[in-house]
Amino acid sequence: MHTWLLLGGHGMLGTDLQDVLRSAGRHVVTPRSSECDIREPDCLQDRLADVDVVVNLAAWTAVDDAETHEPDAFTLNAVGAHNVARACARANLPLVHLSTDYVFDGHATSPYPVDAPQAPRSAYGRTKAAGEWAVRAAHPGACIVRTAWLYGAHGSSFVSTMLRLATAHETLSVVDDQVGQPTWTRDVAESVLQLADGEAPGGYYHATSTGSVSWCEFTQEIFRLRGLDPSRVEPTTTAAFPRPAPRPAYSVLDHPGDGPQIRAWQDALAAALATWPS
Repeated sequence: MHTWLLLGGHGMLGTDLQDVLRSAGRHVVTPRSSECDIREPDCLQDRLADVDVVVNLAAWTAVDDAETHEPDAFTLNAVGAHNVARACARANLPLVHLSTDYVFDGHATSPYPVDAPQAPRSAYGRTKAAGEWAVRAAHPGACIVRTAWLYGAHGSSFVSTMLRLATAHETLSVVDDQVGQPTWTRDVAESVLQLADGEAPGGYYHATSTGSVSWCEFTQEIFRLRGLDPSRVEPTTTAAFPRPAPRPAYSVLDHPGDGPQIRAWQDALAAALATWPS
């Protein structure tokens, strides 16, 4: 598998995936959305002839905006995903489709297994859940990879926001009643490569760091690793920062033995910040 087509491959995760693939000796093709709009059924018609693997990262990811633009988000996250899956199935090509923890309700008290029922509570979650169903229907051999709480150096993320705010404010109030798995985009990129190289069977996979933490505790660790005083980060509640889209209170995903195994979130964060722009 030498040539990879990345759809939506210029974002935070896509940029790290490009780097990982090229370091592994793969040829990478990353058309812009203006060159290949997955909302158009025939966008891939002339692009699959010399491709070995397709990864669909293209998505509407503006969670709050989706609440008032759900049809637009659906067209990209569900219809677009179906178009990609159908084209790959017709061409007999392996497909990796990226999804999210938002397909679950966020009310669990133990990690969500890969076969947990979908119960999205937001427009974004509904459109991504629909995309998962569409991909499975059109291409049963596709790998659907759910991830969560992503951060990376090649885009706007929670980590970059906290580091920026640390220079402007003496103290930060960060929610401590949302728990999840902060996950470095480079680790997800490595997981996608491993799944494709291992010719993983079609189905659902979870690619998140091991362990769990609140946003507040995560921020305190960011500060500690950067030599800042963690006590500058103070806990607050979700209710103190109302947003249009409901946030999952619990976004911890289970990692079955046949899926990606990513290191502890603390170790990943330390490795990521060691390469982070100062």
